[in-house]
Amino acid sequence: MAGLWFEEFYLGQTFTHAIRRTVTETDNLLFSTLTHNPAALHLDAEAMKTSEYGRPIVNSVFTLGLMVGVSVGDTTLGTTIANLGWDEVRFPAPVFVGDTLACESEVLEIRPSKSRPEAGIVTFRHSAHNQDGVLVGTCKRSGLMRRRPA
Repeated sequence: MAGLWFEEFYLGQTFTHAIRRTVTETDNLLFSTLTHNPAALHLDAEAMKTSEYGRPIVNSVFTLGLMVGVSVGDTTLGTTIANLGWDEVRFPAPVFVGDTLACESEVLEIRPSKSRPEAGIVTFRHSAHNQDGVLVGTCKRSGLMRRRPA
């Protein structure tokens, strides 16, 4: 199992995730259409030629999903009971088709669950940078994590 048990996390623990991902036009097109987001901002190259970006920007919800998804193998794969939520989601710079994203995670908080003695809550800060080192996304995520079996 790749994920860590609740007891294996510690405050300030950081993960530089080995998986990097180049975003494709297909990623953006499929994600935007599958989630019923028809915004020209993501899908209309002609309209975006005259925008401040000069081209479509990648759907930010895709960026969020990728940023968190890349972290799973190193942190929570097989040891998560549930994702409890995302907070402070920010996209300080746009992502474009062809950008390669690298992600990092840091453990911000650890506490036992008040309602589930077999679990604890871990809060992470996830971040993503493009190939030029520009920060393109951040979020805090809380997960309900399994304690190591007795």
